[in-house]
Amino acid sequence: MSPLRPLRPLFSVMLPALLTVLLAAPAPPSAHASGHGKGEGIETDRTARQIAPGVRLESYDRLEADRWLRIDELDVQLAGTGTGTSTGTGTGAGSGVRVEYLGGRGHATVSDSAARHPAGPGRRVVAAVNGDFFDIRGTGAPLGPGIGAGRLLHAASPGAGQAVGFGAGGPGRVLRLTLDGSVTLPGGAVRPLAGFNTARPPAEGFAAYTADWPADGLPASGPAVELRDGRVAAVRAAVRRPARRERPAPGTTLLVAAGTAARELAALRPGDAVAVAARPLPVGGGPLPASAVGGREALVVAGVPQNHDGEPNNAAAPRTAVGFSRDGRRARLVTVDGRQRDSGGLTLTALGRLMHRLGAHEALNLDGGGSSTLLAALTGESALTLENSPSEGRRRPVPNGLVLTAPAGTGRATRYRIEPVGGAARAFPGLTRTLRATPYDAQLGPVPAQPGAPGWSLPSGRGRIDSGGVLRASGPGAVEVRAGLGAASGALRLDVLGEPTRVRAVPERIGFAEEGETARFVLTGYDAQGAAAVVEPRDVELDFDRSRWQVADDGRGGFTVTARVPNATGELRATVRGIPAGTSGGSRASVAPARLALGVGLADVPLADLEDAARWTGPGAAPGEGRPGRGLALAPPAGGGTAAATPPRPLRVPELARSLSFWVHGDGSGARPAVELADGQGAAVTLRGPAVDWTGWREIGLPLPAMAERPFAVTRLAATAAAPAPTRSKARTGATSKAPAESPAPRLLLDTLAARTPPTGVVRTADAPDPIVATAARVDSRPWRFAIAPAGARPAGARPAAAAAPTAAVDFALTGTGRPAFVHRGVRFLPLGSTRRTLAGGGLERITALRAALATAAREPGTGALAVVEPYAPQAVDRKEAALRLRLLAEFRRATGKRAVVLTVGAPRFAAGRTEGVLTVAAPRTGRTVIGADAFAAGDWLSVLPAAGR
Repeated sequence: MSPLRPLRPLFSVMLPALLTVLLAAPAPPSAHASGHGKGEGIETDRTARQIAPGVRLESYDRLEADRWLRIDELDVQLAGTGTGTSTGTGTGAGSGVRVEYLGGRGHATVSDSAARHPAGPGRRVVAAVNGDFFDIRGTGAPLGPGIGAGRLLHAASPGAGQAVGFGAGGPGRVLRLTLDGSVTLPGGAVRPLAGFNTARPPAEGFAAYTADWPADGLPASGPAVELRDGRVAAVRAAVRRPARRERPAPGTTLLVAAGTAARELAALRPGDAVAVAARPLPVGGGPLPASAVGGREALVVAGVPQNHDGEPNNAAAPRTAVGFSRDGRRARLVTVDGRQRDSGGLTLTALGRLMHRLGAHEALNLDGGGSSTLLAALTGESALTLENSPSEGRRRPVPNGLVLTAPAGTGRATRYRIEPVGGAARAFPGLTRTLRATPYDAQLGPVPAQPGAPGWSLPSGRGRIDSGGVLRASGPGAVEVRAGLGAASGALRLDVLGEPTRVRAVPERIGFAEEGETARFVLTGYDAQGAAAVVEPRDVELDFDRSRWQVADDGRGGFTVTARVPNATGELRATVRGIPAGTSGGSRASVAPARLALGVGLADVPLADLEDAARWTGPGAAPGEGRPGRGLALAPPAGGGTAAATPPRPLRVPELARSLSFWVHGDGSGARPAVELADGQGAAVTLRGPAVDWTGWREIGLPLPAMAERPFAVTRLAATAAAPAPTRSKARTGATSKAPAESPAPRLLLDTLAARTPPTGVVRTADAPDPIVATAARVDSRPWRFAIAPAGARPAGARPAAAAAPTAAVDFALTGTGRPAFVHRGVRFLPLGSTRRTLAGGGLERITALRAALATAAREPGTGALAVVEPYAPQAVDRKEAALRLRLLAEFRRATGKRAVVLTVGAPRFAAGRTEGVLTVAAPRTGRTVIGADAFAAGDWLSVLPAAGR
């Protein structure tokens, strides 16, 4: 989602659509828990829903001084009042909720594992999270212990053992589990069992593997014996990497050994009696949990958050954690998104503080990074919905997790959940809004079979709704829609906006790499106040080349478009139909069609031919031989050093580019080339190339990250030398290790940097001027006036030199944001500085000041409007801060009936508009923009005369 240039972030095609969603759930003004544990941050948005009796999902966004955070939290009552009953091996004696081991049959996404999980008779799966750290570069098996249904599934690898455990009908806790096992050999000799389905076999002793092995192939090992019914059934030869043994069949145990135990294993023959016993043992005693999943770092111990500063794994990252109350009867399963512009993640220290503030007396860190996943059921549905945002843009397969099951209920409908199909609960007069009614039972679970479809009604009579739930409202205002069948019913409140005055395709450009690729777009309409809602496919007429593109209703309020040829460009035009005569200027033609630019087939767009390599500066950089002509030479110091070259100016990457490509002349040194970028919000992004193990020229391609904010700009080209290979110490044998000969410094040559981009055009939409743009006479007719002018403009009271017509004197001139807040003739002015970026403390400072000003203005009877004054600084205010600011102003406008405007000083050009009723005026850095005001006027309260010549 990219704002229009250059007045970013004020005027974005996507911003009103984003606000449509944000406004559906206004954020409370109070903070909940600081993401870094110090209390400075503020909560900016929160949603909550009951998943099942005893399970509640809380999702909230936070703004900290240095990052945005997105947190999802399952609040689970493990044993308390509720409607369910507890049976079997789980938790929740009152609520009936159980937390169980998930997975254990090889890598799968949490979604797939949850869909296959056997909840048991009369039970259903309601939520799930990812689990343990795993041997990501080896077998893929979990590193910690695992218990399912009271049975040991796998023991911890050496160095692991921390776990979260859930009792059978009782509380949960953080504990350490060890392996209590034995191997009884022929003749009665008993040896300790050192490993049981462990990801990394012990260096000494026996290890056993069974059909419960939680990954795919077993680790490579020496000779092994197969045991069935307590006897050796077969002897197997050694398996060396990269080969792996298959998982043993049910009823079969594979016994391996290392160190001195290997000699005893080698002596075993078919038919020998061998017994293997294994059970988990809680360190320090206590009951054995019915279910347990391993973790790593303790976050909260005995009510004290732990400090992990200076320790490994303490960088800010996506996180998954589990915490328990002091009595263990309440659990919190938490994910924190990270490595994204919308959520920067947390350190372990910060995560511990967060868990402590959430009430955890004990808490443990589970696997995070790209593994962090949290799923929860929607009311009345069986399938789980992804609630968090995985950092890799996809759901990572993992070996295990935790799954929540609850009583299934009766399956008889007691209520209906009503929701719009795609988008927020908003509609336009005369256009359709499709609603969906989902029945659910007393346990919030699905209703498998209904005797018929629910009946729909519109009690206010302001419009009509058909038997399929398709609403056509007759005029602006709030309407309530009801659906019901028998004793079950539900209701939904929708906001009907004003007539649509313009429509936009979101996005406005789609580029495909190849034939058959598919993308989605929606049509968003805006009323005269800039309020946005989805325009459904049934209300849209499309005009496009059907030989090149296929377009279909996606069933979610939008469209899917598919490329039918390998190379093409084109345009799709979308026209709204069905607007009643006499609206929007009297005819349907008054709403201009939306345009969508399309393209398929990648082409190289040159970014730099590097003929100007002499102008690229940085350590280890110099002009070099090109392919052909001149190129760029990068010579990093040997032993892991880096050489880098900065271009004369950042190189803008086309917004739809899929990857970057360039030529590398290799020397076989193993050095890695890299491209350093700034994303659309200025955050650093690095694309690292492969180790150069070749000589001569080779072209390489580096995909651009899907989760980063576009457009990108290339800021540096770099190369890093290979790190020296570690030498193995021979101290135990008395020998000394000889230092390796130092390798020569690498030297890479680079040439022809390009972006591989679909060939789409640019959509140019000419919007009509906003009604607040007025003549001098209209401005003069207002009770009072003020000016926005660059520093050094004429003093207050002077007459502006407008070419159009003279205006009356102004009360004052705004030249910047250097003055404190003040009130003038019913308008509270709030100057907001931009010397610090959003994530350098500036965002938290500005939003805190805005919230305070809104609260003050709401209480003041003599204040009718709030004006935010800001300098033009597109790199200082990021997209989320801009959206949050406008959302807060729109909420203030709706809650109080007072007015709001954002005034930008020193923009490159004049612009005026409105979003959700909040006016926006960008005054250019030259000339004087004069504004007439009346904070208590009916209708628009501002009239704006642009600077002369604009």
